[in-house]
Amino acid sequence: MWIWIIFIICIIIFLALDLGVFHKNDHVIRSKEAGMWTAIWVTVALSFSGVIYWLFSENLVENPTDLTPGMAVLKYITGYLIELSLSIDNVFVIAVIFSSFAIPPIYQHRVLFWGILGAIIFRAMMILFGVALINKIDWIIYVFGVFLLYTAFKMLKADSHDFNPKESVVFRQISKVFPITSTLDGNHFFIRRLGIRAATPLFVALIIIELTDILFALDSIPAILAITADPFIVFSSNILAILGLRSMYFLISRMLSKFRFINYSLVVILAFVGTKMLLSHYVHLQEWISLSVIVLALSGGILASLYIPEKAEKKSEES
Repeated sequence: MWIWIIFIICIIIFLALDLGVFHKNDHVIRSKEAGMWTAIWVTVALSFSGVIYWLFSENLVENPTDLTPGMAVLKYITGYLIELSLSIDNVFVIAVIFSSFAIPPIYQHRVLFWGILGAIIFRAMMILFGVALINKIDWIIYVFGVFLLYTAFKMLKADSHDFNPKESVVFRQISKVFPITSTLDGNHFFIRRLGIRAATPLFVALIIIELTDILFALDSIPAILAITADPFIVFSSNILAILGLRSMYFLISRMLSKFRFINYSLVVILAFVGTKMLLSHYVHLQEWISLSVIVLALSGGILASLYIPEKAEKKSEES
């Protein structure tokens, strides 16, 4: 357990440095700064694969699925890339939420910080529960597989831009508990006026982002469980991907219109891992195949978005 404790302490230190030192004062995150932090978090996450190799080679962490050090590293990287790629769809929804509540860029990092802190806690509980299920009940893997295929189909048909946070059930429930102001008061989540405590749009945006992340976790955690049921690999790959979500948001949220086809990449990834789960007891795919499918799907979506002109896309739809 001391490995888990050390890992969690390191995460807490990272978060404390993030808000208490590097982003102590609210400021607008520019693309250059976001790109630098994205590179840092990706480097930290990929470098952690060396730690994974060391832990498994020295038997310093529980290994319930009997992974070799090399296989543990491959599964960790694959799980990390799955979570990172599925986080892209989360970025679209976060952008819609911030736009709907008119959250200024200067306060967006603070909202995302507390949102991701809550996401880490909720995902830790969901991961432990999911790993316990998949290790104790063999047939649960089929349930996860069908769920991922359904999610892929729903993602193919739906448009995340149709989501209106102000019409959501969450917004209505919050308004029943707290009066909601239409204006901001600096970076405060609550204000008191005439003796009444009211929630600002920052708090409403935070709660909706928190709950939508839980919904996204229902997709991403089963997807990682399709790769491995090792609890430490699932937890570490998932958490390290979440830590980089804030900087990735500020990096790519300004380029959302350019990634028109990335949604199809996510559909391919979810459909692949769902099918892999359904066939797991009959067909064993090498991990490099899973990694290749994920990389090719993401690369294909990005390249198609960059090189297929939007006018050509519209003409093909009309015809």
